[in-house]
Amino acid sequence: MAGKTTLTIGIEVNGEQVTHAVEPRTSLADFLRDTLGLTGTNLGCEHGVCGACTVEIDGAPARSCITLAVACDGASVRTTEGLADDPVAEELRAAFKAHHALQCGYCTSGMLVTARDIVMRLPEADEARVRVELAGNLCRCTGYMGVVNAIVAVLAARSPHPRQDP
Repeated sequence: MAGKTTLTIGIEVNGEQVTHAVEPRTSLADFLRDTLGLTGTNLGCEHGVCGACTVEIDGAPARSCITLAVACDGASVRTTEGLADDPVAEELRAAFKAHHALQCGYCTSGMLVTARDIVMRLPEADEARVRVELAGNLCRCTGYMGVVNAIVAVLAARSPHPRQDP
């Protein structure tokens, strides 16, 4: 019987260059969790629907469960562990706590990656836009109100033009 086929990939993960042999069918999520031990990236549906596995690939949120690790050869990947010292993520973690946006925590890592993207890409987003942007991240516990309020609070705190309520 022939050995398993592997390809060697080079990926920057959380600022560190990683070179590793992987099977072509290995998902990025499995590579991150099983090969690199970065278990902050959770697997939920494994179909790209729930958002629990969301990471940044070259600065944009992506579902790591439906992304092949070999497709990320030469890419820059940032997981929730890579957000440990990120000032925006720090603001979001504090806001998630203050607005009771955390319950079981399973979706939290994917929510934080998505929330950071919203704050960075859409600094003028209102509650309705935040809800649209979060549509790809499912949570069975919070009812989303705390998550939305946390993101809106961070957006408001970072805004040079505070919103005026009518």
